[in-house]
Amino acid sequence: MTDQTNPLPGQPYPDEAGEDRVDDDDWTFADDDQTAWDDDDFWGDEADPEPGELDLAERHSLRRVAGLSTELADVAEVEYRQLRLERVVLVSVWTTGSQADADNAMFELKALAETAGSQVLDGLVQRRSSPDPATYIGRGKVDELREVVQDTGADTVICDGELSPAQLRTLEDRVGVKVVDRTALILDIFAQHAKSAEGKAQVELAQLNYLKQRLRGWGTSLSRQVGGRASGGVGIGGRGPGETKIETDRRRINHRISVLRKRLRDMASTRAVKRADRQRHRIPAVAIVGYTNAGKSSLLNRLTHAGVLVEDALFATLDPTTRRATTADGRVYTLTDTVGFVRHLPTDLVEAFRSTLEETVDADLLVHVVDGSDPDPQGQIAAVRQVLADIGAADRAEQLVINKIDQAHPDMITILRNQYPQAVFVSARTGQGLDLLREAIEQRLPSPRTEITALLPWDRGDLVDRVHRESELISLDHHGDGTIVRARVHPELAAQLQPYTLPDGADSSGTEEQ
Repeated sequence: MTDQTNPLPGQPYPDEAGEDRVDDDDWTFADDDQTAWDDDDFWGDEADPEPGELDLAERHSLRRVAGLSTELADVAEVEYRQLRLERVVLVSVWTTGSQADADNAMFELKALAETAGSQVLDGLVQRRSSPDPATYIGRGKVDELREVVQDTGADTVICDGELSPAQLRTLEDRVGVKVVDRTALILDIFAQHAKSAEGKAQVELAQLNYLKQRLRGWGTSLSRQVGGRASGGVGIGGRGPGETKIETDRRRINHRISVLRKRLRDMASTRAVKRADRQRHRIPAVAIVGYTNAGKSSLLNRLTHAGVLVEDALFATLDPTTRRATTADGRVYTLTDTVGFVRHLPTDLVEAFRSTLEETVDADLLVHVVDGSDPDPQGQIAAVRQVLADIGAADRAEQLVINKIDQAHPDMITILRNQYPQAVFVSARTGQGLDLLREAIEQRLPSPRTEITALLPWDRGDLVDRVHRESELISLDHHGDGTIVRARVHPELAAQLQPYTLPDGADSSGTEEQ
């Protein structure tokens, strides 16, 4: 393996021809000192100036982000990954926010790339007021990116944004390797992790919607399809442009999209029947939502022993899982683990997974799980709430849960406690704080409002069972004539108990007080 270490700016190093070449001053490195980016002389008096106030040369400069290269220590792993994994370079345009926000976004892109199955070689960030409409990072900087790709031996460039078809085509032509944007990367991860028939159909629908706008012809694919007699055509007078290959592909994609949408509607109706059954029996629903890899599946396993797949990876579980849980007073409710969210979640994915996300919209309570060990948990909270607003679940009751407190920095825990005093701090791995979480969920579940006292005969054990499952039981006594229950119930159950209701002044023996 050759040494891929780059020299400092201004230092000569040999190129392929053996001559010394000097790196230009547009490159700055995110080293430990952060000299080039933290110095007051760089930004002036303000830490985060308006994009229009940036110096033109600095605005168009690329900055290499340290610490993004995937570490490969084991020799066997190195040889395996060289054969199997794509070698990628990450590129991002920093338009707003602080440097820490830009670096956090790049490290998240690195995690996405590694989850998709690639080896990250380098990461570059350019400071611009907005992405270049033609090449995303500016025409002049594309040549510098091509040099980095050639020096590192990368075969793929991943951009932290959704690129237009023109941007993708221009970048690939000028850089000389495959270019992938953030949307395609997330779709690829979903395609790897989809297991159920519904999950696979949802991912395929999102991929086709994304691909439909990015079709392009290749060489003879755009040639005429109608020719002379030798080619099986209609001969003289029938020659013409015919239908191009790209039009045929687009029609086939549209047909496949319609088939998938019909299939998903049928699957959604099945889930709607189950959901209606729970609603008819007044079973409260709790949905676990949160950022990807925040620990939602681990929390569901801890609370219900569901046995859901748990993996330290982004989007490890895509299919919703619903399990039954019971409160301390015997009430039954459901817990549903939903798909994880991420910053700038592709709109095609939100549309394709809308039937799955209906479990979130119809929930009585949202348990919002946040990774307390993440460098930017506040950003996770904002991103999840934005997605909830997009799907129409912003008005749902929310219980904030800060997870992974055993790995989080104590200072960050203190900050989060001050910012979110109503949050519950837990560790799904160690079990710390889970009792407090159960109590918080039980307190925020919708409770019946009609209080009744009824003497149920021994042959109406079905009503006693419904009182246990669907109501808030206050007291229960067994007597010779039956069971006297005192509980807060829903109006529907109160109507069925009305024939057995005791007068308001009746005591526990069923006799009226004098």
